[in-house]
Amino acid sequence: MIRRSLFIAAAATLALSACGQKPAAPAKDTVTFSILSTESAQNMEGYWTPILADMEKQTGLKVKPFFSSNYSSLIVAMGAGQTDLGWFSNQSGLEAVRRSGGEVFARTFDPSGTDGYKSVIIVPAGSKLTLEDLLKCDKSLNFGIGDKKSTSGTLAPMTYVFIPAGKKPETCFKTVLSANHQANLFAVANGKLDAATNNTTAINLSTARGEAEAAKVKVIWQSPTLPEDPIVWRKDLDPAVKEKLRQFFLTYAQGDTPAAVQQRANLKKLSIGGFKPADDTHLLVVREMEALEQFGLARESGDAAKIAETQKVLEGVKAERLAAEGKAGVAAPAN
Repeated sequence: MIRRSLFIAAAATLALSACGQKPAAPAKDTVTFSILSTESAQNMEGYWTPILADMEKQTGLKVKPFFSSNYSSLIVAMGAGQTDLGWFSNQSGLEAVRRSGGEVFARTFDPSGTDGYKSVIIVPAGSKLTLEDLLKCDKSLNFGIGDKKSTSGTLAPMTYVFIPAGKKPETCFKTVLSANHQANLFAVANGKLDAATNNTTAINLSTARGEAEAAKVKVIWQSPTLPEDPIVWRKDLDPAVKEKLRQFFLTYAQGDTPAAVQQRANLKKLSIGGFKPADDTHLLVVREMEALEQFGLARESGDAAKIAETQKVLEGVKAERLAAEGKAGVAAPAN
């Protein structure tokens, strides 16, 4: 009788325990794709809508866009679980990996076949300004720069121009305005700014679209080649969803079918030729630029301990990049 009572009690306990368990989470059927607005959100929505529609069709997932011209908001949104994957710049992608549980799984390539792009500084086509004139820092000029987390708009010109010269834009110019590439291009072309940072992709796109502004500016400085943009997803995404997305990106616009031809036309409006597989080592070049920037700032400060510390970090990242490139059989980028 006692054993029968114990059995009934145990069964009741198991039943109550089972009732308390949470039901299995339903399979994810919607993903939110974040898009960096390098120009007006209206334009970017028009360019990305057919691509996102193709993503929905191929993956069977509902795809919601998330547009922002503010790099930090893209990073925060991924960290908060508001977005699942997105098209990032290299520096903002690095921050998404560091702070938001992101992971690089693909990267873009240019439709021209050129692997990479360059940061530039532009002035009006008729201007006689040179880079040396900008670095006089006499506060007589109005300058445009990119978002703080823009690779070509801020990190590259700081790393290769201002820090080596011991200069800071905020103390060099009469005004310093931060904007996206399209806004800076238009401001220089129309005489609103004396000079601004930009990149070769934005200028080539403006030319391809028949916009008059590209012909109204000229380049007075360009950086070494920068790596193409990463596509980043959250590490904690369902593996089945990841595989659907991976297959979409790595097959999109590939082949000679009428659909692939149309897909390439969709991407060309963004100066994208397609996507290649990648991982977090894709960000080593920008990590090295970042370390070079910090080393330059330390030398400017004269702090011996900081100089030694940042030099050690720089040498470590450089060794890591060279090892990754050697493993992949890739030639080192120009310095």
